[in-house]
Amino acid sequence: MEEKSVTIRTAVVKDAEKLLEIYAPYVENTAVTFEYEVPLKEEFEKRIQRTLERYPYLVAESDGEILGYAYAGSFHERPAYDWAVETSIYVNQNKKRMGIGRTLHEALENVLKEQNVLNMNACIAYIEKGDEYLTRDSVIFHTHMGYRMVGEFYECGYKFKRWYNMVWMEKHIGKHVEDQPGIREFSKVREIIAEKYNIR
Repeated sequence: MEEKSVTIRTAVVKDAEKLLEIYAPYVENTAVTFEYEVPLKEEFEKRIQRTLERYPYLVAESDGEILGYAYAGSFHERPAYDWAVETSIYVNQNKKRMGIGRTLHEALENVLKEQNVLNMNACIAYIEKGDEYLTRDSVIFHTHMGYRMVGEFYECGYKFKRWYNMVWMEKHIGKHVEDQPGIREFSKVREIIAEKYNIR
């Protein structure tokens, strides 16, 4: 499948089942997420709804098949952090290294810029040497996307009877100024991103 065949659109609640099919193997078989149990479909639907109240939740698809998804969420609840978000990207494990992650990230970044977001932050499970549950692929991916390493927490995540580190990576996507424009909710930029980036 060529990268150009992948389209990006806004997720809807009814996508929850298909998105869970992508997410479940990460929960069950990897330390990429520190979640222990695969969420119920109803819980995942609520997560999508909550995210879309303010932030983008995007899916990549081709010929009607969802290949991956990406979303942003609050970095911290205090209002001074409004210009920073935490990002997440998951790609179907059978569709990796096809440019889907990059396509999703570029779309997510474009939307966040329209919202006046300045800082994209990624919280990533980390290990010095890979094991059967975790590689360094996510750190490598984010580095290629322009992130820098800003912090590491040691042996803070316990899964599969092993301790894993966690790192924060950050990318600045806008200019930090004294009179900073306010954040625009996702609903306020839907028409703009549909016209500029063909994200429906």
